[in-house]
Amino acid sequence: MAHNLHMENEKASMFYVGSKPWHNLGTKLDAPATAAEALVAANLNWKVVKVPMFGIINSSVIGSDKYGIVREDKIGKSECEIFGVVTDAYTPLQNTEAFDFFDNIVGQGEAIYHTAGALGKGDKIWILAKLPGEIKVKEKDIVNKFLLLSNGHDGNTSVQIKFTPIRVVCQNTLNMALSGGDKTLSIPHQKNLHSKLSSVADILGIIKAKYYDLETLFINMAEKTLNADEVTDYFNAVFPLPTKLNTEAAEKESRQIEKLRSESQVYFLKGKGNEQEGIKGTLWAAYNGVTEYIDYHKNLRQTTDRTKYLLFGAGSDIKERAMEVAKGLV
Repeated sequence: MAHNLHMENEKASMFYVGSKPWHNLGTKLDAPATAAEALVAANLNWKVVKVPMFGIINSSVIGSDKYGIVREDKIGKSECEIFGVVTDAYTPLQNTEAFDFFDNIVGQGEAIYHTAGALGKGDKIWILAKLPGEIKVKEKDIVNKFLLLSNGHDGNTSVQIKFTPIRVVCQNTLNMALSGGDKTLSIPHQKNLHSKLSSVADILGIIKAKYYDLETLFINMAEKTLNADEVTDYFNAVFPLPTKLNTEAAEKESRQIEKLRSESQVYFLKGKGNEQEGIKGTLWAAYNGVTEYIDYHKNLRQTTDRTKYLLFGAGSDIKERAMEVAKGLV
């Protein structure tokens, strides 16, 4: 299974705090980093620029009004790669500016960086930062507040920000939508990119309100005890069967879904922290049964990019669906 981390000089462009990631790559730091430390440790201390293009690439005619996005420090070198082709309206967000976003909304030095890195050719960037404060469920089950920012230098990927609280007892990542039915706060790379990101008061207000709502929701989930039928209904809703069952592919998918349901129920009963008094048998335990299974136990041999799967892809989608189903029950 490939990790898809960007490699440069045989070194992964990523840093982390704590235990080694599943791929055993990246730079380990003994303590959470400042923005400046994180940029260097994750090898993200470079800029992208737009360079004029004219010619043919991959059988497509590139006009004089098109620009290629490249790393500034690679221009003129054999390893220089074009991340994407864009128009003049495209506005890059530099890696340093992505970190500045966190420092600006919570105060210089207050955001604590736990991991950051680059995927693929270096064109996909992510930053996970811990924010001040914590959520207490039943006064003993602690959830730390994190924000995940992702950015693409490929010309197609917007700047995206999502809540990713982490449950301390098991380190489950609890991916959340920021508002309404939206999975992320998404800002396109348009001329007004920086002005939107600089709306500090508005964004900080969203963050505070959302985490207040999440604390109330988590507590309510821990107050709701599920009977056997409700447990079954919950996992059936989180992992729905395919609508068409009369094909070999659908039958195979159904077997996989049944396994997801049964394995998640195991962690509902015996997952880390789920046997605590006041947590056992609750909707909160059921939800964390899903997140623990997806984060740590699901067989991902068919997944070529685990980081993307867990933070942005299907794994993230499953956890968000688990939360939406839980909301409907409280």
